[in-house]
Amino acid sequence: MKIRFARFAGLLIVLCFLLVSIASAGQARNTTADTDQANQMPAVTTVPEAAQPSDHFDPSAATDAYLAEIPASARSRSDAYFEGGYWLILWDFLFAVVMYWALLRFRVSAAMRSLAERSTRFKPLETFLYWVQFTVLTAIVGFPLAAYEGFFRERKYGLATQTFAGWFGDQLKGLLIGVVLGGMLAMLLFGVARKFPSTWHVWGAIVTLLFMIFAVTITPVVLVPIFYKVTKLNDPKITQPILSLAKANGIPAHDVYQINASRDTTRMSANVSGFGKTMRITLNDNLLRRGSPQEIQAIMGHEMGHYVLNHIPKSIEFFLIVIVGAFALLRWTLDAAIRKWGATWDVRGVGDTAVLPVVMLLAAIFGFVMTPVFNTQTRAQEYEADMYGLNASRQPDGFAQAAIHLGEYRKMSPGPIEEFVFYDHPSGRNRIFAAMQWKSRNLELFRPPSATANLSSLESSDKTTVVKQKLPWDIAANAREGKRLLLGCASTSC
Repeated sequence: MKIRFARFAGLLIVLCFLLVSIASAGQARNTTADTDQANQMPAVTTVPEAAQPSDHFDPSAATDAYLAEIPASARSRSDAYFEGGYWLILWDFLFAVVMYWALLRFRVSAAMRSLAERSTRFKPLETFLYWVQFTVLTAIVGFPLAAYEGFFRERKYGLATQTFAGWFGDQLKGLLIGVVLGGMLAMLLFGVARKFPSTWHVWGAIVTLLFMIFAVTITPVVLVPIFYKVTKLNDPKITQPILSLAKANGIPAHDVYQINASRDTTRMSANVSGFGKTMRITLNDNLLRRGSPQEIQAIMGHEMGHYVLNHIPKSIEFFLIVIVGAFALLRWTLDAAIRKWGATWDVRGVGDTAVLPVVMLLAAIFGFVMTPVFNTQTRAQEYEADMYGLNASRQPDGFAQAAIHLGEYRKMSPGPIEEFVFYDHPSGRNRIFAAMQWKSRNLELFRPPSATANLSSLESSDKTTVVKQKLPWDIAANAREGKRLLLGCASTSC
């Protein structure tokens, strides 16, 4: 068995380096073609005529007008990219099932366990040594699929800017992080399983939740800087409106952060990450370079919505329920699997590290089945943040522009079932339509500049109306008006 395992691992390593060599040799030939396939979404999206404020403003017509701004070639390509992702979900799942089954069926997992046992008698270290073998081996086996998904496919659709060497270096960094953090969690969980053989699923759920909170907390300050350069944004033209918006919404923000995401992708994005004192809002440099001021304010209003609406704590609460349910299910299925196939796989029990492929196999099945549930939970929070961002920034057109730019890698107009199953954000069409609905209910905010001359006649009769005529990008005026519109609620009816 040891000879067969060594030959198997050696063959995989040779295959891995062969693929790296082929990919590196083809990199120079692909660069020009990939550049020609750079994103074709409009760099600057103007407000279409149908989306201009008028007495006959129609949100549906405004939405269609914005979607008409997208070139047909760009839309077909983004549709193909996103729809291809549906199949990758299936292939990733099937690949994982076959890989974990093979590790059990051919007793590769048992061989790795035995090697770790011969290396040390200290159980936590034994668990860690097994985890290192498992992580490295599964990374090598999954390398061809990972290279296709993470590099070649991204280059094909004009979404990647890295060379293969740069991408491969990031994979090695991710592998090292997985070895360290995954090893810590594995030692904790197997320690729990050995100490509490009857109630390991209860304590395991608690440990997993606490470890998840720990990982979320260190992400922006420890993990992200490993891959990107994180800096404070110092351009007052960008930071002042953002900080004013934060202050108006009761967010204690003093700095705005950016990352150099352009080192590996063309995607525009921003995010809220961290937990407690490490929580922060970060923009990537693609957004700063390509987005309009109104678009940046709309996106930042959205991200502030995640903060104010406590989406990270609520997500932790959601995953507490998921983790408890998953561990309860794992207890039942794992015990049954070991009773039936334990001898065939040479797995001695729940505390045996050789059982890990069984756990990962069951986790893969659980995650695959729960995909629509996870997506729906995230999509609901994203919609709430969208509505908050519209009320806070008052930039519906900036929001529509952002949805179009995000459409470079997301299908804009899916069917309802398609969106329910596969989308973790509202679709581009629905986001634009929601923004145009909000605009239709607040048309008085978008009077042409010439209309301000008529405001003096209103001051004596209705000062509230005068305040509401402030330009939507006048953040200071929005702050002075108070929280009626700024805070609003997570509904288009606000």
